[in-house]
Amino acid sequence: MDLGLDGRRYVVTAASRGLGYATAAALASDGAHTLIVARPSESLDAALVGLGSGAQAVPVNLTDDDAAEQIMTALGTAYIDGLLVNVGGPALGRALEYTDEQWRVAFEQVTLTSLRIIRTLVSRINEGGSILIVLSSTVREPIDDLAASNVLRPGLAMLVKDLANQLAPRGIRVNGILPGKIATDRIITLTGGTPEGLAAVEADIPMKRLGSPKEFGEVAAFLLSPAASYVSGVLMPVDGGLLRSPW
Repeated sequence: MDLGLDGRRYVVTAASRGLGYATAAALASDGAHTLIVARPSESLDAALVGLGSGAQAVPVNLTDDDAAEQIMTALGTAYIDGLLVNVGGPALGRALEYTDEQWRVAFEQVTLTSLRIIRTLVSRINEGGSILIVLSSTVREPIDDLAASNVLRPGLAMLVKDLANQLAPRGIRVNGILPGKIATDRIITLTGGTPEGLAAVEADIPMKRLGSPKEFGEVAAFLLSPAASYVSGVLMPVDGGLLRSPW
């Protein structure tokens, strides 16, 4: 299936590895040009090489107050056809055990960072373009010891619905994507990195395995593409059936 991505331009944040990189790779494989954003690191350099000549990189710490402005500066006068908003997950912990400062940090990291990126870059998105926000299965079901994600990700889900309505008259679609248990560094941390921990996680997934970043990236690329031109305000799980509820 041709997603209609050839020659289109996308910004993908937190894209040096994991879900962000997988999305950039899926976009690039279909002919899109990508501007990847991540903290300066060897991973960012390696990602740029892996994405080929149609990719550029901007070394930015997304938690900086001016991160969105740095991305805008890197764009120059260019317009884009889509934006993947991917930010790091908040620290592990339980709701009643976080300090006020930990809650503030989590809110800055998850909510304000996402808002700043969208608010700043939306003026550069072409008509017919799209915004895709990486959320989590915690939008619908809480996960033990991930209280900040359990609380903050549903708020971003409502941002998806709000912006989908607000930006539709401008021809911009907005969707959310809900990764379940995908084989990334964060999942390894959550399982303790042991075979027993991994087996326990996989046992709870109907498909009995972790998803691959590539499987996530291909769904994300579809939602960002013109092939999904009548899809907006949707919260799409990519979870191997992990979420049991129908909505």
